[in-house]
Amino acid sequence: MRLEPAEARALFASAPVARLATVRPDGWPHLVPVCFALAGETIYTAVDHKPKSTSDLARLRHIAAEPRVALLADRYDEDWSRLWWVRVDGEASTHPSPRERERALAALADAYPQYAARPPQGAMIAVQPRRWRGWRA
Repeated sequence: MRLEPAEARALFASAPVARLATVRPDGWPHLVPVCFALAGETIYTAVDHKPKSTSDLARLRHIAAEPRVALLADRYDEDWSRLWWVRVDGEASTHPSPRERERALAALADAYPQYAARPPQGAMIAVQPRRWRGWRA
């Protein structure tokens, strides 16, 4: 069953993680799992303290060159009547104002106790949704 945008948004917000898709310079997609929070109409994800091979992350470079992104959240269950997925197409930026960064950190801390104990110090990504699409059984 196709979802209306409000229902898609609610299911997306309930997911513990999403996958962030950016566009590489060669046009191929780049996909990474992310923790996220929905605050008002903006989706936030941050570069946190978990080990990374470099601080020069591809997702940040990709967004700087091409801000169109997609986020995908889903639920898999052995009971296929409980399946759903939601994709958000939007425009991302990596330089929120200090006030917006504080709002994002508060939303992320509400969503993840780990962030309340140790707030992300890295780059913040803000996604402005342009389209919500989804399906559920």
